[in-house]
Amino acid sequence: MMKKLPIILITLLLTASAGAQDVKTGWNFGALPAVTFSTDQGFQYGALVNLFDYGDGSIYPEYYHRIYVEASTFTKGSSILRIAYDSDYLIKGIRYAVDLSYLPDFAYDFYGFNGYGSIYTKEWVDDETATDYRSRLFYAMKRHLFRFKNDFIGDIGENNWHWNAGLSIQQFRTDNLDVTKFNKGREEGDPKYLDPAQPTLFEYYKGAGIISSEEADGGWITGLKGGISYDSRDQRASPMKGIWAETGVEVVPGFLGAESTFGKLYFTWRQYFTLKENDLSFAYRLGYQTTLFGDVPFYYQGQVIVSELRGSSSEGLGGSKTLRGLLRNRVVGDGFLYGNVELRWKMVRFRFINQNFYLGTNYFVDAGMVTSPIDVNVNAFSAAYPEEDDSKYFQDVKDTPHVAAGLGLKIAMNENFIISADIGKALKAQDGDMEFYIGLNYLF
Repeated sequence: MMKKLPIILITLLLTASAGAQDVKTGWNFGALPAVTFSTDQGFQYGALVNLFDYGDGSIYPEYYHRIYVEASTFTKGSSILRIAYDSDYLIKGIRYAVDLSYLPDFAYDFYGFNGYGSIYTKEWVDDETATDYRSRLFYAMKRHLFRFKNDFIGDIGENNWHWNAGLSIQQFRTDNLDVTKFNKGREEGDPKYLDPAQPTLFEYYKGAGIISSEEADGGWITGLKGGISYDSRDQRASPMKGIWAETGVEVVPGFLGAESTFGKLYFTWRQYFTLKENDLSFAYRLGYQTTLFGDVPFYYQGQVIVSELRGSSSEGLGGSKTLRGLLRNRVVGDGFLYGNVELRWKMVRFRFINQNFYLGTNYFVDAGMVTSPIDVNVNAFSAAYPEEDDSKYFQDVKDTPHVAAGLGLKIAMNENFIISADIGKALKAQDGDMEFYIGLNYLF
């Protein structure tokens, strides 16, 4: 059950333009002290700034340039250090988006592979339960990510079709959970104390060779991406109508530093319907991703490939960016399918501090499943750990949909700076219980 959450959301919204007007001009920005909460990562503290250049206002609510800067950390051990920029006007005829991030995570969620093929046992991590408790971070590992990502989108004629290309350079550093870090200030006997002798699931997988020694410490991924997209949305941040679809292939050549050469196919379809002009809309997203060739390192299997990165992360399935209400990274496979449906209501519009605001709600159902499983050698696990009952870790089943439902609250300034709060409930205990998130933007 979700514990009572003392959520404090402090919002400081400032402007660099003057005048009481509905159409915004010049540079505008929203500065948000990052005092938020996510069940995945804990309380967040830090700061972020989102700057928009509306120029003479002729394309408002679209913008000419956007700069996003964030420096924050979470109580469960992760941090975000990120600078992002996007514009349709820096390079003539091309939309360019660049992201430079360092994302250290000392308690990155790891629940194994293949969805329901890996069993989640809540009692093992419930430090308030005396029976069969192992470690509150049994399903965790250390993962630090450095990312330099460049996405390019250009027009194909004048009919909403576009070509997409991208170059990303990422370094994944993975390791065992740093028990000493989490035991700092605690002594044995403290309910939050972690027993250094208790292996995590990640360590079990390494010891059995399910995760090879070559991949266990992470590695470099240099990806080259190409594809096509169709975009008829009326507005990017909170569209009321249109289609946004994309498909493409990402290839990671081994000679550029990766563990092996591999390629992935991705496809995403998003569609938006106006039910009441300016106020009520229905939106859905369908996504599919699979490996075309090669062997993908375990630390890259959870990445959700898109034509343009819209947040600090794009991975899962499970968590604030993919399946809200599920445990983060609960569904990982060589191929997967996912979908989201939302009813969005912009309830109240008002003016405040010379800015245009609306208060909205959203109601959603999210689902996803593994379509191509990762090969897991259960016999190797049994041989490496004869004292363990492998039926507590694995089951030989074909994955079925993981489903969650929930609702959210949105506060938007000038249509583009959107503060978001969502709460989701997993429909099966194997996927967790209830998850809560505060961040930015609609999910899609």
